[in-house]
Amino acid sequence: MHIAIQRIDPSLPLPRYESTGAAGFDFITREDTVIAPGAIGLVPGNVIVQVPKGYALLVLPRSSLARKKGLVCPHSIGVIDQDYHGPKDEIFVQVQNITQEPVTIERGERIAQGLFVRVDQAEWQEVDGHGAQTRGGFGSTGSNSILRT
Repeated sequence: MHIAIQRIDPSLPLPRYESTGAAGFDFITREDTVIAPGAIGLVPGNVIVQVPKGYALLVLPRSSLARKKGLVCPHSIGVIDQDYHGPKDEIFVQVQNITQEPVTIERGERIAQGLFVRVDQAEWQEVDGHGAQTRGGFGSTGSNSILRT
């Protein structure tokens, strides 16, 4: 798949897949960013990406982000739509500092990864009902009846 990409700071490398089996590529942070304790901040990812038609780009935290940096992504997953690629549409990673100290993300760090996924847009067909209910509602498959004595 060929993807149109623009770097804000061309002195930093393009995102890359770190292994031949990697599903996601790593974003490279563009500048030092300090996140205060408990605060939510945006870390610049240095790229504008034109997502191909029929795809979305997911922005996900790297698995070590919370353990190594004390940062979490408060929205869990960022979704980059195919029409988000204008001249000011740099991809940012939203993070929250869950520590009691300021956390610094240094220029060139890899704190998030991108993953292209196929998507379809729904064509709604409104109905009056869905017939007889076959499950017990929200949380109905989570019963721990096996553990009960």
